Amino acid sequence: MKDTLFILFQHLVPQHLLSRIVGRIASCRTRWIKNLFIRRFHHHYQIDMSEAAEENPTAYPSFNAFFTRALKPDARSIDNMEDALVSPCDGVVSQAGPLHHGRVIQAKGRGYSLTTLLGGEMARSEPFINGSFATLYLSPRDYHRVHMPVDGTLREAIYIPGDLFSVNSTTAANVDNLFARNERLVTIFDTDRGPMAMVLVGAMIVAGIETVWSGQVAPRNREPQHLYSRSAPKPIHLKKGEEMGRFYLGSTVILAFGPQVMEWEQSLQPQSKVTLGRRIGTFNSSSSTQ
Repeated sequence: MKDTLFILFQHLVPQHLLSRIVGRIASCRTRWIKNLFIRRFHHHYQIDMSEAAEENPTAYPSFNAFFTRALKPDARSIDNMEDALVSPCDGVVSQAGPLHHGRVIQAKGRGYSLTTLLGGEMARSEPFINGSFATLYLSPRDYHRVHMPVDGTLREAIYIPGDLFSVNSTTAANVDNLFARNERLVTIFDTDRGPMAMVLVGAMIVAGIETVWSGQVAPRNREPQHLYSRSAPKPIHLKKGEEMGRFYLGSTVILAFGPQVMEWEQSLQPQSKVTLGRRIGTFNSSSSTQ
């Protein structure tokens, strides 16, 4: 009954209006307001600040700054072995496995189209058909910067408008096509192992998605928009472990690779924890395009 009411609430609430209101509060720099929200959030989620570059929660100028806090330089180590695909974030695995005929598993008994997830163009999704994917969920207490799982050069970035349902396990198990209907930023990178899709999915009360090359993704109208293409005069190349973006409040990262490119670690099972920089997959020796 509790889960049913939670899903019904999400269908009825004005999702974008609620997210805009939360965004205003989260960016507020009035000391007593931002400290009130930071203290309550820190206490409720029992956030470990010992890994943060700034350990004092109320030293941050806004809730957003606290939420997207940087880690100490030695807080995470990156597996730099050439065959290692590393986790782009801290979080838990929602699902991981093969892309049978371009279908992505969302939860038991539910799936959705990779083509729809990537914006509806077959030419964009075709290289990943029958490849592999992983969906990683960032909870509110996690570190919320997203890093590169492998060296890559940005090919294109597309903003796709949509709903703002929660992306937790309860919603994933009860709302069809969840990740393919929520607002998202689709990025396609060229790597030495072929193309990689990296999708940052928005969610209820997520106040924004940001990238290191363009800042906050905030199109003025809710229409699909190309935000970057490889015809741009200055290529964007990011090394494994470098920051590529961040979320303002929790959400999801989806990775996709082409067929026979890599194998997920056996430990990558639903609800298993992942940590930024640790190996989550191994590239096949025959997959290099160099």
